[in-house]
Amino acid sequence: MEPSNPTNQSIIKEEVLAKGKWAQLLQTTYVDPTGKTRVWETVKRTTRKPNTSSDGVAVLAVLKKTLHYDCLIMVKQFRPPMGCYCLELPAGLIDDGETAEIAALRELLEETGFKGEISETSPALCLDPGLTNCTMQYVTVNVNGDDSANLKPKQRLDDGEFVEVVLVPINELRKKLDEMLQKENIVVDARVYVFAMGLMSASTKPNMLPVMKA
Repeated sequence: MEPSNPTNQSIIKEEVLAKGKWAQLLQTTYVDPTGKTRVWETVKRTTRKPNTSSDGVAVLAVLKKTLHYDCLIMVKQFRPPMGCYCLELPAGLIDDGETAEIAALRELLEETGFKGEISETSPALCLDPGLTNCTMQYVTVNVNGDDSANLKPKQRLDDGEFVEVVLVPINELRKKLDEMLQKENIVVDARVYVFAMGLMSASTKPNMLPVMKA
């Protein structure tokens, strides 16, 4: 039910409860549509650069090679908050002086060794708005697998980074993800799985009309 005289929701104040090197926990006080004051626990990164709309980038990189299926370039790494390995898109924070595009190409090269060309960049998108204000931009990159620079890609990882590159044909992405989930103790990043669901829906149900149940 909508309140009869809705109030514009707004933040009243934020208090830092705990702060680390990369993130901080805040107590956010805000006004709800009825005018009532409420409190929320919020996590924010400490690394967002001034005058930027997003914290980082996720790279939707597709490897294209003659006589081969197009493959989605992914990375698998151990994520301490999850306590297991995660299958994700190459990603990272935007550094000082970088655009989303520059950050995306840098992260792709560092984590996978591949070099590519930018195709498209999304606006800033929220990741988990019930918990954090963290945002990212999708950067779509085409990678020419026939280019000499991509024949023997070499990672350029920072100290403490341990990343495995995973290539999966796009035409069977959903199937391969489900197989990996059954065989391995991993979690698939929601962005990867939703992309796979979208591909499957577009290829198998392009002309189906929705049927509403009575």
